[in-house]
Order: sequence, then structure tokens, then C-alpha cells
Amino acid sequence: MARKTARPGRTLALLFLAIAIMFGGIAFAGTWKPELGLDLRGGTEISMTAENSEGGSVPRESLDEAKSIIDQRVNGSGITGGRVTTEGNDVIKVSIPGTGKVQQETAERVRQTAKLRFRLVACSPQKPCGAADPSGSMVEDPSAGTVPGTSPRAAFGGETATASETASASEKSSEKASESADPSASPSASAGAEPEKQNENEVVKVDDAVEFMRKVPQEWATAYNSFTCPAPGAEPAEDIPGKPLLTCDEDGVPYLLTPAVIEGTEISEASYGIPQQQANYVVTLDFKSEGNKVFADTTGAIAGTGEQFAIVLDAKVISAPTADSRISGGAQISGDFTQESAAALANNLKYGSLPLDFPEDGIQTRVIGPTLAGNQLTAGLWAGLVGLILVVIFSILYYRAMSIVVIGSLVVAGAMTYGMILLLSETAGVTLDLPGVAGLIVGIGITADSFIILYERMRDDMREGRSMRVAVDTAWPRARNTCLASDGVSFLAAFVLYVFATNEVKGFAFMLGLTTIIDVLVFFWFTHPMTKLMAGWGFFNKGHVLSGMDQRAIGTVDAPKGTTPKGTTLVGGKA
Repeated sequence: MARKTARPGRTLALLFLAIAIMFGGIAFAGTWKPELGLDLRGGTEISMTAENSEGGSVPRESLDEAKSIIDQRVNGSGITGGRVTTEGNDVIKVSIPGTGKVQQETAERVRQTAKLRFRLVACSPQKPCGAADPSGSMVEDPSAGTVPGTSPRAAFGGETATASETASASEKSSEKASESADPSASPSASAGAEPEKQNENEVVKVDDAVEFMRKVPQEWATAYNSFTCPAPGAEPAEDIPGKPLLTCDEDGVPYLLTPAVIEGTEISEASYGIPQQQANYVVTLDFKSEGNKVFADTTGAIAGTGEQFAIVLDAKVISAPTADSRISGGAQISGDFTQESAAALANNLKYGSLPLDFPEDGIQTRVIGPTLAGNQLTAGLWAGLVGLILVVIFSILYYRAMSIVVIGSLVVAGAMTYGMILLLSETAGVTLDLPGVAGLIVGIGITADSFIILYERMRDDMREGRSMRVAVDTAWPRARNTCLASDGVSFLAAFVLYVFATNEVKGFAFMLGLTTIIDVLVFFWFTHPMTKLMAGWGFFNKGHVLSGMDQRAIGTVDAPKGTTPKGTTLVGGKA
């Protein structure tokens, strides 16, 4: 079988086409400057004062846990350069680079409590709370069906019931039912649908929630029928796991929900994506063993009945689907999700609920300046420029005309690195801080190592009598393996630093890993094909004195004229 002929010109054309497409995307986005980190640009600082929901001082363990969760929310999806610190015994400070739209969205995500609970729908517009029948259960609408998932924005501020309005509606219904009946009281005060002596801070059994759903106490039915959703931006309803909940979704649809049957702490994993044969994003949840069992029992109890269960986030209904069969193994939250909103919700649910409350009046946002003086960035850029100039001078003195490939490799690597930083800044929130600049400078040395390995392998083969055109092919396999091994070690070091180091070092590790990957691409797609292309030119192949591959340069200048050095072989009739 004939060996496939390499076409270096085509490889170079494909590389430059890929670079052109990348910069075309950058031009379309209109962003030509990378996002700088807190140390170089400044940004937004959020100061959050915590409260203990159970009263008393804030436990240090809870404050540290909240700090860890918030840190994962800020930096969990990429190198954003955010910093999370504690101050005193009850303050968490979050610093986010920049002050634009992305930073404001990150700030909103930080402030969310992300308390997720699963409840059954007792009353809704599709299932009205009517008058009680003789058996004590409420009259249900047989046409009850699935309520479409609402916009995911409901999870981040929307129409919902205030605690005062819920209590007011409960008091009105109490007067009509009995003096002692009050929906805001403990569940034991209601008719037998609610379990007696139930801890209000704990979820209820599935059977108890199903009984409440199918036999709604009269006082709760009356409270629901007189309940209206308040204006957007109102305080959320008080979401107590062991008590029923009057609330709304973002579209202003009111719901009466049973006590919670599953807490968000039972979620083991949360992810997002577009399922096969679907067009919209969904958030997929996986439960721990106990949560999975309860979820299966809940869906099994309402399977095929048209009854709904509600997914409630921060006291707001974000989805209220039905179940056709018993479901085990996980759940999906659907709605009008965008990629950003689905990722934000999955991120919040994945990293859990905050163990502390952060009242609105205890949250302050302000713009902060850079933590380092502007001359620090200037000094870093000058260090990189000096290093680049020294590499170029060395390559010109040592490799002469072959330094064209060296300089070209550095230019291509620089263009690809800058383009990737711009794209990642726009799409993943990557920021460039001073440690990141250091990682880019180290990348110059990695790129220099690659072409030195190839050139020295070629010189070794040319000392054995091979021409430059042949030496490129014979030296390439060994140079390639050496380069991959070297870059593999560098990438492994960057990966370990990125996973285990603090946020201040992650920027360095990320940029080091990025430049290492780009070095491999440049070595395969530019350095090798460009060298092979130049080896076909007589100026280099015949060993011109300025080519960098002449006999003096490769160390065979003392060989007798017309003879081949000892130990060489003839290839294609030429030494």
C-alpha cells in the first residue's frame, strides 16, 4: 500500500482558516480586550451579613460552610477570579471582577438561598378548592392536567405570596371555620389531614401529604380561594417544610401546596442540558438513596391520576408536572430555560442550600478598585516582552534563517492564546489576573522547547549524512514523542495546581494548561509542516551558510571534501 504523501501547505492553510474563524467570532462578539481580574481592574464587592435562623449567634462552622458553598457558586463553572472571604463572626464578602451584566448575574446567583423542596399540589386553577363533600374531601376538577413549567426566572425573583398576606388570608378563613383554626398555626391544629406532633422543620411522610392533597381542610381551602398573588418583587412566603404553603409561580398562578415530602439536601447531583429529541434546556436532578425512594413513592401515589407535584425553589413554584408512572432514578425541571439560567440553577442546586439566612437589609454591594497598582501589570507585560525578545535573538543567532519558523511559531501561538482568552472571557467568564500573566510568560518557554527539540533531532540526523529534506521526516517521530512527553508533564502539573491550589493560583494553572495545549497544536500544525515546506527549498536543503543547517552549524565542517562522515549512510544517492 502506498504511503500517504504529507501536504504541509494544506495543513498550514487549515490552521490559518481555523484562526480566521476564531477571530471572526471575536469580531462578531465585539470584544477585543480580555476581562481583567480583581488585582488588575477591580470589580464588584458584595458584603453579606448572616443571621442564624434558629436565633442566637452565628455558628462559626455554619459561616465557613456558607463561605465554601458561595465560593463554589462563584468559581464552580470556570476561572472567574472571584474571591470569597469572611469578616468577623457573621459577614461574608464576595469580590467579583468587573461591573457588567455578567457580574450582576453572578451577584444575584450568590445571594440566592436555593432552598429546593418537593410538595404535592392540593389546589390550583386546574384543581380548584371547592366546597367539601360529605366524606370531608374537597370537590376536584376531573379535567386537572399538567401545568406547563414556568419560566426559570421565577427562581430568582417573581410573584409570590408574602408572609403577612398569607397570615391575613388565614385569619379570615379562621373566623369562618372556628376560632381556633388557623392555617399559620402548627399542622396539628388542622383537620386530621396533617400529622399530629409533626416537627415543622421536617418533611412529612408521603401518605400524610397525599391525604392533605385529597382531603384539603376547609380553612386552607378558604384561604386559597381568597388568596391573590402580590406584585413582583415582594418578599417570598415563609417556606416551612412541615407546613402547607400558599404561593405562586412567576406567571401569577396561585397554588396551595402540601407540606414538603423531599428536601433539596437529598439531591446528590444537578446538571443541565438538552435531552435527545427535545429543543429546550432542562435541569436534571439525581437523589440520594433515601430521596430517590421518597420521590418514587410520591410519583407512584399520583401516577395516572392527573394530580401534580410541585418543584418549589425559594418558596416559588418553578414547575408543577404530573406523573404517568412511578419514577425512580432522578427528576427533570423543565421550563423556559436559557443555557445561562439552566446552568445557574443547576449550579445553585448542585452546591446546596446556604445554612444561614442573609436578610436583604444586610446585603450591600459596592464597586471596588484594583488590589494592585497599574505598574504591576506593566511590569508583568514588560517581563513577557523581554523574554520573547531574548528567545527571538537566541533563535536568530543560533538557527539563522530557520528562525523564521521560530518567530512564526511564537506569533501563531500568541495569536491563538489571545484569541482563546477573549473567547473564554466572553463565554465562560475567564479573567486574566497577574498569576495568569505569569502562566502566559511560562508558555513562551514551552513553545521554545518544542522547536529546539525538532531542530536538534534534525541536526543529529544530518550529521549522519542525511539531507535536510530527509532529516525532517526521520527526526519527526522522535521529536514528536519527546514534545508530547514534555507537554504532558507540564499539563499534568497545571491540572494538579488547578484542582488542589487556592483560587489565587488557579489563574496561573489555567493559563499554563491553556498555553501547553496550544503549544501542541502549533507544533503539529505549524512548526512541523512549515519546517518540512522550507526543507524543500534549495536555500535550506543545499546547506546555505545562512540557512542554519549548513555543515558548520551541524558540526561537520571538518569532514574531507567529497567524502561522507564516518558512520553515515547514503539516502537517495545523497549524503
